[in-house]
Amino acid sequence: MSDTRRRVKVYTLNEDRQWDDRGTGHVSSTFVERLKGISLLVRAESDGSLLLESKISPNTAYQKQQDTLIVWSEADNYDLALSFQEKAGCDEIWEKICQVQGKDPAVDITQDPIDESEEERFEEIPETSHLVELPPCELGRLEEIADLVTSVLSSPIRREKLALALMSEGYIKKLLGLFRVCEDLDNREGLHHLYEIVRGVLFLNKAALFEVMFSDDCIMDVVGCLEYDPSLVQPKRHREFLTKTAKFKEVIPITDSELRQKIHQTYRVQYIQDIILPTPSVFEENFLSTLTSFIFFNKVEIVSMLQEDEKFLTEVFAQLTDEATDDSKRRELVNFVKEFCAFSQTLQPQNRDAFFKTLANLGILPALEIGMDDLQVRAAATDIFSYLVEFSPSMVREFVMQEPQQTDDDVLLINVVIKQMICDSDPELGGAVQLMGLLRTLIDPENMLASTNKTEKTEFLSFFYKYCMHVLTAPLLANTAHDKSSKDNFQTAQLLALILELLTFCVEHHTYHIKTYIMNKDLLRRVLVLMNSKHTFLALCALRFMRRIIGLKDEYYNRYIIKGNLFEPVINALLDNGTRYNLLNSAIIELFEFIKVEDIKSLIAHIVDNFYKALESIEYVQTFKGLKGRYEQEKDRQSQRLNRYRRDARSLDEDEELWFNDDDDDDDGEAVEKRMEDDFSDSYGKYMETALVDKLCCTLFGCDGWTLSSSHLPSSACLIGPWPASATR
Repeated sequence: MSDTRRRVKVYTLNEDRQWDDRGTGHVSSTFVERLKGISLLVRAESDGSLLLESKISPNTAYQKQQDTLIVWSEADNYDLALSFQEKAGCDEIWEKICQVQGKDPAVDITQDPIDESEEERFEEIPETSHLVELPPCELGRLEEIADLVTSVLSSPIRREKLALALMSEGYIKKLLGLFRVCEDLDNREGLHHLYEIVRGVLFLNKAALFEVMFSDDCIMDVVGCLEYDPSLVQPKRHREFLTKTAKFKEVIPITDSELRQKIHQTYRVQYIQDIILPTPSVFEENFLSTLTSFIFFNKVEIVSMLQEDEKFLTEVFAQLTDEATDDSKRRELVNFVKEFCAFSQTLQPQNRDAFFKTLANLGILPALEIGMDDLQVRAAATDIFSYLVEFSPSMVREFVMQEPQQTDDDVLLINVVIKQMICDSDPELGGAVQLMGLLRTLIDPENMLASTNKTEKTEFLSFFYKYCMHVLTAPLLANTAHDKSSKDNFQTAQLLALILELLTFCVEHHTYHIKTYIMNKDLLRRVLVLMNSKHTFLALCALRFMRRIIGLKDEYYNRYIIKGNLFEPVINALLDNGTRYNLLNSAIIELFEFIKVEDIKSLIAHIVDNFYKALESIEYVQTFKGLKGRYEQEKDRQSQRLNRYRRDARSLDEDEELWFNDDDDDDDGEAVEKRMEDDFSDSYGKYMETALVDKLCCTLFGCDGWTLSSSHLPSSACLIGPWPASATR
C-alpha cells in the first residue's frame, strides 16, 4: 500500500491566475545528478510518469499554506503548488526544503524574491531584526499603523516581516476590536484608517493572516472595515447584504458543521475578492494570488466533502425526480446541482470523472426533464447539461435516444436545449453561442466511440434528423418562406448565422443524412434567400453553406443546384455588390474560382450557358474568362472524340469490304459470304453507334471509365457470337 503521507496533487497557475490540476502522485526529495542538487520529484500514481522535477533552489521563496500546501515560483510567470493529502507529509517535505535553504521549519515562508538593489539595501540589517516594530494597538495610533502597512507593500522583505509581526500577540483581533469601538463612536477618521490597514493586510498575501481574518469571529468585522472606503461619500452596506439579503438556502439540511462553515467562509471570501476589493492596479496584480488560492482549495474541499456524503446526494436526487416536489423547491434543487457542477471544475480529472459518474448513476439526466416549463429551472438545467456534454457526449447521446418518444418533440431534452438557444434574450446571443457549441459537440462524429459502439453514429444521427433537425431549422425556414427574409433585424440575423454555421458543419461531417434533408426541404434555395440580407455577415454565412456543398464535388448536389438554378441569387448578389472590393465580392469570386480550378464540368457548363453574358464584363479577375475557356476546351474535346469514333467505324467497314472482295473462293461461296458481309457490317455498325453514345455520355458526366452491360448491347449482337454479361474497358 502506498504511503498516503506523500500523496499530493500538483497544480500550476495559468495566465488567468487560476490553478490548473496537473495530476496526482507521490512526492519525494532526492539528489538529482543532472540538476546538481536536492530536488522535489512527483511521480504519477496512475503510471509512474514524472509529473514534477524541481530543484530546491537556495534563492527560491517557498510558502507553506493551510498546513497542507506548499507554493513557490520557478520563473516570473510560473507558479507551482503541492497539495498534500495529509499534514504529516507536508511537514516532512517542508523540513527538507528548509534544511536545504538553512531555514527554521517553523516559518511559513523561506524568503521572498528581491531585486539586487533591495538586497544591498537590507544586507546590513542584523539577523536579530526579525520583525517590524508595530505601534501599540490604540485609537490614537491608527494613522501611524496605516502609514506603516502602506509603506511596506513595495518591499517583499518588509512585507514578510510585517506579516510575522501581525501574527504575534493577536494583533489582528485587537485591530478589529478597535473597529467596533470606532463604529460605536462614529469615528469616521479612525474607520478610514482601518480601511487602509485591513486592505493593506490583505495585500500582504499571506495565508496565515487569511486564516485569522476569515475565521467565523473575524470575517464580518473585516467586511465592516472595508465598507469605509475614504473615497466614498457614504459607506457601503456589505454586511447588511451578507447577513440579510444573501440567504443561505439548504435544499437538504447539512448536518456536518465543518462543511457548513467552509461553505459560508468561501462565499464571503469570494464576495470580498469580487465585490468589495477594487480592481488591482498593474502594481498590485500579484498581491492577491494567495487569496485566489485560498478560495480555490476551499472549493475543492467542499466538493469532496459533499461527494463523500452519499446520504445527502441521494436525498437531493430523490426530491429532484419526485414529480410532487413543488416548483420553488425544484428551482432550489436544480440551482444547487448547477453550483455543485460549477465547483466540480476545481477537481483533478480523475476525481471530476468520478463526480460526474456519480451524478449519472443518481439519475441526473432524467431529473433535468422534469419541470422544464419553469424558465429558471430550464436555464439552470441547460447549464448542467453543458457540464455533462463536456464530460461525456456519448453518455448524453445514449440518454436522449432512450427518451420516450412523445407526439410533441419539444419535450425531448436536446430540443429544449435547441429552443433555449433560439430564444436567447441576450442581444449578443452569448448563451446561444455556448449552446451551439454544445450541439456541435453532440453531433460531431469525431467523438462518437466507434470502438465501443459501432452503431452510435448511425443511430444518433438518424434520431437527430428525425426528431430534432426540424426544431433547429424552424427559424430559418419560417424567415425565408416567401423568397425573401420576413425579419432582417440584427438579432434575427445573428441567430440565423448561428444556425447556418451548425448546418455547414453538418454538410461537412454528416454527408448522407444532411444530403437527404437538403433535398427534401429544398434547403439550399431557402438559405440563398439570405443573400439579400442587409447584414453582410449573414449573406456570407449563406454563401459559405453553398461553398461547403460545392466543395464536396458531389454530382447529386451539382444536379440539384443546376435543376434549381441556384447560382442565380449568388450572381445577383455579385452584380448588386457592383465594383465594391469587399469580403462578399472576394468570397463569391473564390466560389467560382474553385469550380474552375477543380474543373467541375457540369457546373461550368451550367454557369457559362446561363450566366456568362451577365459575367463577361467582369474583367478585374480572370475567373469568368477562365470558366468560358474550360467550357470551350471541353466542347472541343468532345467534338474530337465524336469525330474519332466515327472515323474509326468507317475505316473498319472499308477494311472488311476489301477483305471480302479479295477472296478467291469459288463463285458458289460468294453469295453466302456476301450475305454474311452485309449482315455483319449492319450489326457492327449499329453496335459501334451504341458504344459511341455510351462512351460520350460517360465522358460528359465525368465517368472515369465506361462499362457495357447487357442492356447496352444492340439486339442483333448475337450475330457476331455470344457476348459476356458485362465488359469493362
